[in-house]
This record gives sequence, C-alpha cells and structure tokens, in this order.
Amino acid sequence: MSYLDIVSELQTAFPQPVSDRLHDSYFVFSFMRALDQLDAMKSVKPLLGQPIELDYDSARQRRMEDAPHSVEEVSEELVGYLSGMFIWGHPRSQINVGPSPTIPSVIGGLLPSIYNPNLCSDESARGVVMAELESVAMTADLVGYDPQRAGGLFTFGGTGTSLYGAKIGLEKACPGTMTHGIREPAHLLCSTQAHYACQTVAGWMGLGHQNVVHVPSDPENAIRPCLLETHCRALLDRGEKIAVIVATMGTTDAFGLDDLQTIYDLREQLISDYGLDYRPHIHADAVIGWAWAVFNDYDFETNPLAFPPRTIRSLAGTRRRIKHLHLADSMGIDFHKTGFAPYVSSLFLCKDAGDLKLITRDEETTPYLFQSGKYHPGKYTLETTRSGSGPMAALANLRLFGKDGLRSLLGHLVSMAESLREHLDSHPAIHVLNGKNFGPVTLFRVYPDDVDTFSFPDREQSDARHREQLLQYNDYNRRVFELIQDEALQGRGVVLSLTDCYRETDYGEPIVALKSYIMSPFSTEWYAGQVLESVLRARELVARDCQPQ
Repeated sequence: MSYLDIVSELQTAFPQPVSDRLHDSYFVFSFMRALDQLDAMKSVKPLLGQPIELDYDSARQRRMEDAPHSVEEVSEELVGYLSGMFIWGHPRSQINVGPSPTIPSVIGGLLPSIYNPNLCSDESARGVVMAELESVAMTADLVGYDPQRAGGLFTFGGTGTSLYGAKIGLEKACPGTMTHGIREPAHLLCSTQAHYACQTVAGWMGLGHQNVVHVPSDPENAIRPCLLETHCRALLDRGEKIAVIVATMGTTDAFGLDDLQTIYDLREQLISDYGLDYRPHIHADAVIGWAWAVFNDYDFETNPLAFPPRTIRSLAGTRRRIKHLHLADSMGIDFHKTGFAPYVSSLFLCKDAGDLKLITRDEETTPYLFQSGKYHPGKYTLETTRSGSGPMAALANLRLFGKDGLRSLLGHLVSMAESLREHLDSHPAIHVLNGKNFGPVTLFRVYPDDVDTFSFPDREQSDARHREQLLQYNDYNRRVFELIQDEALQGRGVVLSLTDCYRETDYGEPIVALKSYIMSPFSTEWYAGQVLESVLRARELVARDCQPQ
C-alpha cells in the first residue's frame, strides 16, 4: 500500500474541514459507541467495570507498531483504560475533592478539542478568547473584584495559579528578577496547613524550600495571625524581602480558612512601620473555597433556598472568611474542584490586570507571534500553548448554575457532610477532628474499644507522654483504611481517603486521619450511614486479627 492510500484511509479519522453529513454522523456515532461501551461498565458499584491489577512492566514494554489501526479499534482500546476507575459522581465515592463534571462542562471541554484553538492569542483562538474573558469577568465580580480592572488567565492547575501569584510577588519585592535572576533573599509565607504547592512553587522559582516560612495554624486549621506577624517582622528586621503571603482559603484536608482581613491589615501595617518601597503580595489559594463566594450576597435571615438550620450555620461560617477574598492581590480558582468542571480548568485571577505587566515578555523574543488581533495573553503567560477547554468548561458551568444553582449544590454537599459527622459522632470509638470546619470534608480517627475518645484525642495532640500510643493508633487507622479500600475495590462499601498528616502534634508527630470528601450531587443521608458501617466492619476485622490464636 502506498503512502497516498494510507493518507486516504486516515482522512476518515479526522473531522472533515467542510460539511459532510455522512462523515459527521460517523464522527458522532464514534463518540456514542464509546459512551455505550463506558455505560456498559457501570453498575451499582462506585467504579467502572471490575478492579484490575495495573501491569506497569507491560506498559513499559509497549512500542509503536508499523501499521495503522481503525478508529473503532483504537476507541474500544481507549475505553478499556477507564476500567476499574472510581466514579467521582457516585455517592459512595468520597475521595478528596474530585467532582463529577456536568454535561455542559464536558461539551465545553470537548468542542475546543475538535478545532484546537490556542489561547496564546485571539489570532489563534478567535472567539474562544471571549470564553476566557467572560469567565474572568464573571468570577472577578463574584469574588468582589472590579471586573473592569481585574485580569486573569487559565493555567495548568492549582499549582500554576500559585506560581503566577508568587512570581508577581517576587517581581514586586525584587524588581528585575525576571531579567537578572534572584539576587537577594526573598520569602514565601503560608500556614502549616497550606498546600504543598507552596513548596513546589518556591523550589521551581528558585526561591528555595528553605525560604518558605510555615506559620503554625490554630485548631480551626487557619493561620495564626500573631505568629505570622512575628515571622514577617523578623524577616524585615533582617532586611530580607517578603515576596508573597499565601492565604489558604479552604485547605484540602480540613477546609480551614485563613483570616484574609487580618492578613491584609497586617500587610498594610508592615508597609507603614518599615517604610517599605513595595507591597508584599497577598495571594489567596482559594482553589477550593472560591465557590462559597456565591453566598456573599445570600440572605441568611430569610433563607430563600430553605437550607436546614445546621447547614445555614456552616454556610454562614464560611462566608465570614470568604467575603474578604477581594482583599487579596491575586487568587487561584479551580473550576475542576468545587466548580464541577473536567480537569484542567484553573483560573489565576489578578485584582489589578496591570500586575501582569510585571511578567510580560519583551516583544523581540516572539517575532513570529502577535501579528494581528488585539488580545495576546501569550505575552505574559508561562505557557505559549493554552487549551480553550478550561475556560469553555468554566463558562459552561457559570452559565448552567447561576448563583442559586451553585448555592444549592454546595449547600447540599455541606448538609450531607454535617449528616456524616452526626453519624460518626454517634459512635464512641470515632473522633471527628475538624468538627469546627464548615466544608464538605470530614476528617476523623478511629480507635479500639478501650479508648476514651472524649478526652484522649486532646491528650495525644498535646502530651508527648502519649507518643507511643499516638503512633500505635496511627497504624491502627492505616489498617482500617486499607480494609475499607479493599472493600471498595470489590465494589462494596464506600471509597474514602487517608491523610498521613492531618496536622502535627504539639511535639512534632504526624496525626493520621481518615477523610471523607462528599462531592456527589447524588449523595443522601443513607450514604452517610454507609460510611459508618464501613468503618465499623473494618474495626471488627482489625479486632479479629489482633485476637490471640
């Protein structure tokens, strides 16, 4: 077969450049066939198909073949890669913050995949740049920024949003770093509960891990402002720079919310006291908590959406911190978390679009770009190539939900988490660790029957004399988790997560915890009861294993 014959056959594997109803039907049918194959893998279990043992050695031996394969062969093979995957939208799946994407957001992600716009510039993306600009404007307004003044861009994930915030902060504190490199010490400050992305960003930017200052957090998992001030003043007294203060607005493990108002006031006081010629940048890591901004103008007194009283208290408790988001100079927002969009849909949002000039490239470095059009984010983005899928998916859900839709979804998830905590609190062998946090995540520890869970958790947190018991119960919780996970992989029970360090004790040991992150819109109180049943079954197995033979 000649190369022309092969090209002719491969043309059918591409979307046709001109209207062809017959081929369009084939295109649609190919998707429908793949969806039918996926649907056949569903059951009452919280996973697609059957559990599979991943053969990594076999994957490393895979090589490209000489002959082409058909669309049908390749599609069927691709569907198989999803076998054994947990279904995030299943109410039995409560793993971290993985939502089920909506249908419009999937379509929003799919359409750019067909025609491949590049958000480097409007000359390569045309109208898709409007989806980015509209998403930025709508989100800016939602969190309290002036949409006419704000700016933003979609990037490669939550870590990317923190990278942009820290880079702009570094340029403010140490002008010319983009050109000359880092010539003086500069620091990133965050809480001990902050995402490890702070370490990642500092390392990749060249700040160095040692220049990340982890400020202790309080029992509600928020940064301690008094200790933040102590650390800031110590740095400034030594003549060192503060590149960025990261305020965590919804920690991954416990939904802790830093006090942005106090952080902002502290920053202003430091500028005045030290006569700083720059403004230490405040970046809000709000990739999870941003969505609660829909409650900033909700009337909690009349409660028009009729949330239960306990849910109202939780939502109001979150709003007391989220309402200050507008005080941050920049923030990170993940629509693929609490915005129910597919990966990756992460927005870096600037209060002042002028800050983006600090990271803009010299025009002579890109002689083959930006020859036409008016919107050229590629001049300041880290990436040259940016997909249109992220902003299209985000825009789809902003339009789909409206404020009341997102309020209702978040309220439902919080209500189910409150129900779960009630179930867990009802059993004397279980202790909820983040009972004072208000999000959809619940962290808890499980103990043997002879432990007084009303007093011992406080003692193991603060008293080093209980170190050995703490470590013993860490192992105990790991074993409970393993049994729950084994059950889940067989399609029974629930799928939970484990964190090796919910937080450290006062004497420096990690506290292991089980974690439920309710993100399914299909959750009901019945599934909250199933979590408790799974935990109790695992406890029984652990107790049976420990009995003398």
